[in-house]
Amino acid sequence: MLAEQIFALGLGLTPPWKVMSQRLDTEHTPTKLHLEIGADRGALYPCPECGTACKAHDFKEYTWRHLNFFQHHCYLTARLPRINCPEHGVRRVEAPWAREGSRFTLLFEQVVMSLVREMPVNAVARHVEVTDKRLWRIVHHYVSKAIAALNLTSLKAIGLDETASKRGHNYITVFIDLDRSDKPVIFATPGKGKDCLTKFCAFIEAHEGRPENIVEVVCDMSPAFLSAVEQEFKSASVTVDWFHVVQLFTKAVDEVRKLEARQTKLPDHTRWAVLKGAEKERTQHQENALLELVEQGFATAKAYRVKELLRWVRRAESKQAAKWRITHFLKHAAEYAADCPLLEPVRSALASFERHLPRILHRWHSLHTNARLEGYNGLFQAARARARGYRNVENFITMVYLIAAPIQVVVAS
Repeated sequence: MLAEQIFALGLGLTPPWKVMSQRLDTEHTPTKLHLEIGADRGALYPCPECGTACKAHDFKEYTWRHLNFFQHHCYLTARLPRINCPEHGVRRVEAPWAREGSRFTLLFEQVVMSLVREMPVNAVARHVEVTDKRLWRIVHHYVSKAIAALNLTSLKAIGLDETASKRGHNYITVFIDLDRSDKPVIFATPGKGKDCLTKFCAFIEAHEGRPENIVEVVCDMSPAFLSAVEQEFKSASVTVDWFHVVQLFTKAVDEVRKLEARQTKLPDHTRWAVLKGAEKERTQHQENALLELVEQGFATAKAYRVKELLRWVRRAESKQAAKWRITHFLKHAAEYAADCPLLEPVRSALASFERHLPRILHRWHSLHTNARLEGYNGLFQAARARARGYRNVENFITMVYLIAAPIQVVVAS
């Protein structure tokens, strides 16, 4: 069997296409294998619109990067014809081994999409010896195509939260379908606030869903989110996720610690002693620091005590029981935090808790939480750390979709 026939079999070429010649260029590093693809003189080519076999009108030469052949970079070169279809006029014939507009073969793109699921794009770029910008174009194309195919007809419950896209106050807002058991992310957009909800509504409508079908939204206590949710999803009830309630009081404890540390010397290891929950294992140094804080009546110990009382509220088995426990929690916590200027962050957290109480209580009716979204946020940040950050927010959003969206990235081969 001739070398050209072997290459044709490997490339999966079908008539009229065949390998006309092959040439190994050893003057460059890495070495390059050039395969020329063509057809016999007078061959007929299918119209890209209707498939009718037509004669060539004229030709234009193109080159595509293919998978390496052993240690050699492999390039395919072909003169693609324009045909004159009786029905559709002059049309450029599409190369069956590559998608339109790409300078990579489908097999090359298939390998790239497999690799970027497992490693940063920069690392893939080094491995295949192509610039990362060119690889991002491939990733953007296939992920965008898969997202465009999402059907949101059955969307009824959503969760939303922001996650950092890079250092500083740079965020994206991520939306999930709370009824999906796996890969729930359906939309992500730069920024946080009302505009994000407006964009999401437009996205729902563009994917055969209806905003009025949304019956529940789970989010944090951000005023921007809450006002936008009430405006955009008028039929939905709003649940403030318990994770964000705990986060509210955890931040208050840390603020009290910082304020108190400016006035007096706190025990060593105080920070993690009070930021860790009761269920987390502490070092002996942290245990000693917590004991000293309590024994000496530090304000930080009082703030920590208020935060830990939330566990008692959380264990309520019904909405009625939760109401009773919250009433006692607020009363006891307010007395505990009174008359101490250092505990102002705690009093502010209690005021926010009371202000959002109806939405917090709704969690005892709802089966939904943002726990999975918080877990995925950890995966997003881990991917960002492995990549040492992304060049722009669009790249980060594309990776969010690739990690957690219910899409199938299909590369024809």
